[in-house]
Amino acid sequence: MPELLIILILYFGGTVALTALFGEYVEVDAVAAGVFALTVVFGAYASEVFRGAIIAVPPGQIEAAQALGLSKVQVWRLVILPQMWRYALPGLGNLWLVVLKDTALVSVVGLDDLMRKTSMAAGSTHDPLTFYSLAAGLYLLFTSVSLLGLTLLERHTSRGIRFAD
Repeated sequence: MPELLIILILYFGGTVALTALFGEYVEVDAVAAGVFALTVVFGAYASEVFRGAIIAVPPGQIEAAQALGLSKVQVWRLVILPQMWRYALPGLGNLWLVVLKDTALVSVVGLDDLMRKTSMAAGSTHDPLTFYSLAAGLYLLFTSVSLLGLTLLERHTSRGIRFAD
């Protein structure tokens, strides 16, 4: 489902549902609806990333840990989780960048985020190119800093691993 649709359903549908539940008008906060919607979307995709990363851990590693007599908790903590992170980080990094960019969608429900402020400034000054270029630059900065951090994390989790040339 599109993230925008989830935001709109939680914001407007949540207001209708809470009003019907309590018998008086209750408005859902735009921040709460936006954060919850993006959290639900990120959580759904992240669970698939984690599932794939767990499956990517070689079964021989798990069998060897069990042969050593490690408990299930020890197998998870000492064998599966450290190896799983190496496989999960690229997918989680991609999801982080998508959610970072999807934060612009919450301006639709009236939340004063970067894109809403940009739109207001562009409308009042009649100079949209300047303000939208500035917003694009800020998103590029956030994305670049995130990519740098993710690259360092991936390098850290892949230390000691040989890659095919």
